[in-house]
Amino acid sequence: MPGGRLTQQERQQIALGLADGLAYAEIARRLDRPTSTITREVMRNGGPTAYRADLAHRATEHRTHRRRRAAPRDPNTPPQAHGRDAEAVREYEEVFATVFMQSGLPKMTALVLASLYTTDAGSLSASELAGRLQVSPASVSKAITFLESQGLIRRERDERRRERYVVDDDVLYQSTMASARATAHLGEVARQGVGILGPDTPAAARLENIARFVDFVSESIARAADQAREILHIKPEATSDSTT
Repeated sequence: MPGGRLTQQERQQIALGLADGLAYAEIARRLDRPTSTITREVMRNGGPTAYRADLAHRATEHRTHRRRRAAPRDPNTPPQAHGRDAEAVREYEEVFATVFMQSGLPKMTALVLASLYTTDAGSLSASELAGRLQVSPASVSKAITFLESQGLIRRERDERRRERYVVDDDVLYQSTMASARATAHLGEVARQGVGILGPDTPAAARLENIARFVDFVSESIARAADQAREILHIKPEATSDSTT
């Protein structure tokens, strides 16, 4: 199995494979590469629908050049624990951030969220984030403000009264419920239009169909989130007690 960085020819084969609807595993098999290599390559360069071989190759060369000239990391940046490969962790965080970007988050906001998720403590200070991402504190501050407004993180102070930003295990539940509420609000607004446009008109019928669909979806999302939280968020003590 060949090692080293992907060549431009291999990236062209990846683009052709994606255009043909091939799975990452099949593309990897044809190139004799690990599936994780193909997945990482695609996700960090626009995803399966936006991947372009030439752009991906130039972006990789730019990142390599930037790393060679990069200043040493901030001393406040936490060292990698558990014997992790720092470069592999950094690349994974970029892939993780790309997924968040595809869901609509700005790049810096996605990078901050990915950094918090991949930290064992689940929390970082502004200076730690700035050092970890090699960006200005102002950029971190803007990202934090947005994430907090969406309920994706919270603030707390440590024993030295420093402000830290935290992602809880419950954050996906809270985010999902917020999405369900936003979806339900769309249904409420659509149903208001029924009375305004007249209940027997085609436009009102369309809005009523939207409202019914949205009601069903939002209720299903909320119900599934509650069930998943109840099943998956079982404390270890509770499990051992029930086993006993």
